[in-house]
Amino acid sequence: MRTLLFGGVLFSSCIALRSRLYKPSPPWYTLFCCLKNLKKRGLPMERTQLYISTVAAGCDESARRHGLGLEIAEYCTAANLDSPTLGVAAAAARHRRAAERFVFHAPFNELCPAAIDPLAVELTRKRYRQALAAAKDWGCSLVVLHTGFIPTVYFPEWFVEKSVAFWTEFLSEVPENMTLCLENVMEPSPQIPVDIVRQVNDPRLRLCLDVGHANAELSRTPVMDWVEACRPYLRHLHLHNNAGGWDLHDPLTKGTVPMGELLRWLESEPHLTYTLETLQAEENVRWLTEEGFLKP
Repeated sequence: MRTLLFGGVLFSSCIALRSRLYKPSPPWYTLFCCLKNLKKRGLPMERTQLYISTVAAGCDESARRHGLGLEIAEYCTAANLDSPTLGVAAAAARHRRAAERFVFHAPFNELCPAAIDPLAVELTRKRYRQALAAAKDWGCSLVVLHTGFIPTVYFPEWFVEKSVAFWTEFLSEVPENMTLCLENVMEPSPQIPVDIVRQVNDPRLRLCLDVGHANAELSRTPVMDWVEACRPYLRHLHLHNNAGGWDLHDPLTKGTVPMGELLRWLESEPHLTYTLETLQAEENVRWLTEEGFLKP
């Protein structure tokens, strides 16, 4: 009961803080969204554009059944890059049999390119080098990495400056045919990841917009504003939903992310790829197909 009460107080505090800090979109922006949705629907995404995260139950079966790719998440735990457990090794073997295309999700726990401690930066660099080697082994040309930003720990301007220096140097080790995509997690707005990618100014560094994180309690910016701000640098998206509080990775239709509107906005962007990062695979693939967002 104490935990529930604490959770309720925390959630209420977050909502109250959001109401004070959130600046709603101007009326012209809302009108623009409505008019944009009246346009003729673009082409649905090809199956080669869609991946399923391996955190999803039934990911291998759905990937095999529908001809989709997989986003490999087992190495989000950095220790698996050193010596994978028997379970991880068995899962990796299943994934290789189930799909032909892969996106690689790099480790993120305790890693930060803009860490204050130089030893932490060196650890981050070491793990990212291991991730690049593993991604090459999987045949991946796209790697997802977190920005590492933590509110109240890092000043945004300082964090951007240190991140730009790290990525500018690190990209010298990245092949020309590989793209690193920075994923938003705790950022209150798109400004930090957008500023990093814009200032680095290298096509090998792009953005992965996680729409669930953009909708969760730490975000102070509406999801569609995230989409519009990230769009010039966007390469990949993580699709899942929530009610604006906890990051639950709920089904695409369960939550306050306007998933249909968001996907319609992006139908004219054939270079984008998407990963279903929901906890279940099949029902979300079915919804995308039935709603006309994924070619049957």
